Amino acid sequence: MTDANFAKQLACSGLIVESGPFKFLIRSAIPAIAQNLACLYAGQSEFASKDVPSVFFDFVVSIDLPNGIRSLFHKQAQFYLDDRVIFNPFPLHHATAMLEWGMNWCISTQIHTYLIIHAAVIERDGFAAVLPAPPGSGKSTLCAALVQEGWRLLSDELTLIDLSNGYAVPMPRPIGLKNQSIQILANRYPQAVFGALSSDTLKGSVCHLKPPIESIAMQKVVCPIAWIVFPQYLADAETDLCDKPKGESFMALADNAFNYSHLGTVAFDILKQVVDRAACHGFTYSQLDEAIAVFNRLEARDAI
Repeated sequence: MTDANFAKQLACSGLIVESGPFKFLIRSAIPAIAQNLACLYAGQSEFASKDVPSVFFDFVVSIDLPNGIRSLFHKQAQFYLDDRVIFNPFPLHHATAMLEWGMNWCISTQIHTYLIIHAAVIERDGFAAVLPAPPGSGKSTLCAALVQEGWRLLSDELTLIDLSNGYAVPMPRPIGLKNQSIQILANRYPQAVFGALSSDTLKGSVCHLKPPIESIAMQKVVCPIAWIVFPQYLADAETDLCDKPKGESFMALADNAFNYSHLGTVAFDILKQVVDRAACHGFTYSQLDEAIAVFNRLEARDAI
């Protein structure tokens, strides 16, 4: 399909993107959005047909030019959920980043069938590692590097925990990278596929990295959580993996959960189960090679 045909289809019928348990219908007439979706979601999407009204979507979203006279003088875009305005208009050149952020917002604020934690989550040999960390901690950089080194991506931003068994539920989508991390990963992994760059956002320069096809192919395969690792990048720091008390780990995860209060005792019970099963660690690093080696030595002998 040509770029022009892709853009026309996206603006009219829309693109269906399936990510783990969720199905998005995305529409946009903005060329940069079409180019970015074609780059990052190949193999994970299909165009909607005329039968769209009979298909169930978890979210129907769009990014387009805002209505009103102001849009005639300022190059802006607007994010919509079910034709409702969700955020204030934002610069047009931020549209590709805002689509990804908006999709994360939809899940983290509208979904309560899972416990949702602000954390990356990856898998190796059938067991998941959860990486909760605040912005600037190097979480996404570390996640992206590990995924390029053979770990499976479940999510770089939202850890979904099944309320019935405490397993991690995959939701693989492009990995968000910021500022210096973009060039570091591009230099280290020249075969990796990067989307459009959004500069001068509130988070600085932002770009998204396409997940490996293997992660997409296994997006329905859940797994138990064997490790909870709280990463922190510190310039010139020695690589150090240390045990973290279970109580502190529980409280930190609860603080990073979007819907812990909403779920109440259900969230407490399942999070306690997850923490009891997993090995909990603090982790500081400054060198990716050393960090990757530490993660590749993790053992899941105590996981259920």
